[in-house]
Amino acid sequence: MLVNRIGWTLLIFLCAGILFDHLYPVTLNKQQFAKVITAEDGSPLRSFADKEGVWRYAIEIKKVSPLYMQALIEYEDRWFWYHPGINPVSIIRALVQNVSNNRVVSGGSTLTMQVARLIRPHSRSIAGKTKQIATALQLELHYSKQEILSYYLNHVPFGGTIEGVQAASYTYLGKSALELSHAEAALLTVLPQAPSRNRPDRYPDRAKRVRNKVLNRLAKQAVWSNSDIDDALQEPVIALHNRQAIIAPLLARRLKVEMADKSVIKTTLNMDMQLGVAELVKHYVNQLPEKTSAAVLMVENKTLKVKVYVGSADFFDANRLGHVDMVKAIRSPGSTLKPFLYGIAIDEGLIHSESLLIDAPISFDGYKPQNFSRGFKGPVSVTHALQRSLNIPAVQILHHLTPELLVSRLRNAGLKLQFSQYAKSNLSVILGGVGSNLETLVGSYTALANRGLAGKVRLTDNTPFQQRYLLSAGSAWIIHDILARDRFSQLAWKTGTSYGHRDFWSIGVTAGYTVGVWIGRPDGTPLPGHYGAEIASPLLFLIVDGLPKNTGIKKPSSVIKQTICWPLGKSISETKANLCHEKKQAWVLNNNIPVTLPSHEKGQWEANPITIKINTKTGLVINDNCNAKVATEKEIALWPLAVEPWTAKHHQRKAQIGQFDTNCKLSVINTSNDFKIVGLDNHTKLRSAGASKKMPRVKLQTQGGQGKFYWFINGYLKYTVTNSETIFHLFQSTGDYQITVIDDSGHSDSINLSVI
Repeated sequence: MLVNRIGWTLLIFLCAGILFDHLYPVTLNKQQFAKVITAEDGSPLRSFADKEGVWRYAIEIKKVSPLYMQALIEYEDRWFWYHPGINPVSIIRALVQNVSNNRVVSGGSTLTMQVARLIRPHSRSIAGKTKQIATALQLELHYSKQEILSYYLNHVPFGGTIEGVQAASYTYLGKSALELSHAEAALLTVLPQAPSRNRPDRYPDRAKRVRNKVLNRLAKQAVWSNSDIDDALQEPVIALHNRQAIIAPLLARRLKVEMADKSVIKTTLNMDMQLGVAELVKHYVNQLPEKTSAAVLMVENKTLKVKVYVGSADFFDANRLGHVDMVKAIRSPGSTLKPFLYGIAIDEGLIHSESLLIDAPISFDGYKPQNFSRGFKGPVSVTHALQRSLNIPAVQILHHLTPELLVSRLRNAGLKLQFSQYAKSNLSVILGGVGSNLETLVGSYTALANRGLAGKVRLTDNTPFQQRYLLSAGSAWIIHDILARDRFSQLAWKTGTSYGHRDFWSIGVTAGYTVGVWIGRPDGTPLPGHYGAEIASPLLFLIVDGLPKNTGIKKPSSVIKQTICWPLGKSISETKANLCHEKKQAWVLNNNIPVTLPSHEKGQWEANPITIKINTKTGLVINDNCNAKVATEKEIALWPLAVEPWTAKHHQRKAQIGQFDTNCKLSVINTSNDFKIVGLDNHTKLRSAGASKKMPRVKLQTQGGQGKFYWFINGYLKYTVTNSETIFHLFQSTGDYQITVIDDSGHSDSINLSVI
């Protein structure tokens, strides 16, 4: 009879349980988590609370400290892995304690029951406890122990808007839940029992007492050694309510939008590097004009992982528009594209590292670029032109290479280039006449360390590793070698200044890292008088000084050093001695030694070298229209006409060619004799005027020439005028002077005089 009653009772309970499970299905739907962006080591960079303002960081069991897991299980629910959701012994013991004390002393709750209360809150009554028990049994029926425990770790309350052990650990202890000490693990174990009453940031003494209660029980249960327990008991409770971290805020904001479906976004940032560079940038801009901001992007070359992302000088500085991310902003790149131009030209067989280029006032199909210095250097090598960021030699190369080819190659390699509406590729591209951004520039510059392969920078480990061909390994090494100079022998760096002095760049490449710096005003207003080398490079150097030293980049076998000759450009072994005016040591690719580029301007370049005929009787130069019974031939190498003022006198055309026989009908060689300075004789001596001691003034005028005239005083451009203008030059001091004039066609004349 008794057995039948027990059977019927069990059957009734079973049916009631099935009906309850059917009517009130249980689910562990995870609530919305706060979005957390972390550094590569898991440290939070910035967090965004959920819609209800709750800070809840998702975490896996394996990423929680084993010490915490030991303390939690042993203190809260020793039989967690074995019971079906409730522990009858604990419930009976709690009932006895509560009745004996005439108040609630213990709830006898298992971890599963605590999860049940989280998903189905209830009153502290018999009905509420019954509901909790039923829900716990449901949970065990439908979910694994790991799923139940994971829910607890992520949702258990820790006071205020803090939920989950990871959020509590960062908020109160400033560290990940994986890094807890014995004492900290015990503290976080007991805190959810009364999170508001025992908050360690408000009530450290009370928190210490409940923590020690956990430690003493663990000592009795021999969970931890006596020495660990003793050390933990001595550890003070020092907890603060740490403000949510705001590190790399612009990157965090960006990834929050780009990866909206992720609750935890792990970036590739190195926390120490990020904090160091961000602080450096913040202090550096204080010495710059108001409203000036700065951005820095640092990439590890081997992995393309971003280690530092500073989108603005100070996120909270509204005056500097700190909320604007200048890593992504489209700006004029200034001269930062020049290394790619020279590298591509090397690959195309147009130049080597010491090719002779023209830095003089010449026109390219009507386009007349100027250097920032407004001066000219005359004949310059590729190395000198790139190191000094001269504009005219770069345009000369691009004119030959074509803007369309350059833009196509850069875009194919992943470099973002944006033209204004209706604009097309043109020669101004290489001087900054196009839009780009710091992110893709830095990715492209990694090619100088990665054998010519430009990379797409990676912000997370899940970002695919992507590289595209930009340069050959040989030309990439040559460009890196050219740009590696001064005190940073292992740092190849290039500066840039946009038109109107609005953007200032400095990008550096070591074997290990590529660092890009942008400085300017986000609203686009100019900073007159500043240059990339003067305003951006010092910050680059400060950053690079803190990087690990490296052994440099290995030279590819495709690159060798050769002695070449100016002005022809070929190797010394291929050049006759009398045609080799200057010797240069050049890096050449695949043993290809191209001749000097033509200037692309009519009348400025003839076949080179040339052969002239000389009347042996008169010594005058003749051509086939002259009747000379005895003539000899002479081979000469001509320098570009536009650089005549900077060429040694004995190498200039007048000296090499000599005087032309006027009896001949036509001269096929332009000797510049039709363009002269008049009114002043060579080697004139000028004196101050009378007793007034005033310095002399001279009238600058020419005979012949066309277009604009460029007047140089001792190599510095002083006046730019049309041929109809009259100008006077007042000397400021005594000494020797060279006065040179060049017209738009490249004709020139020079005289020397002295002021005494």
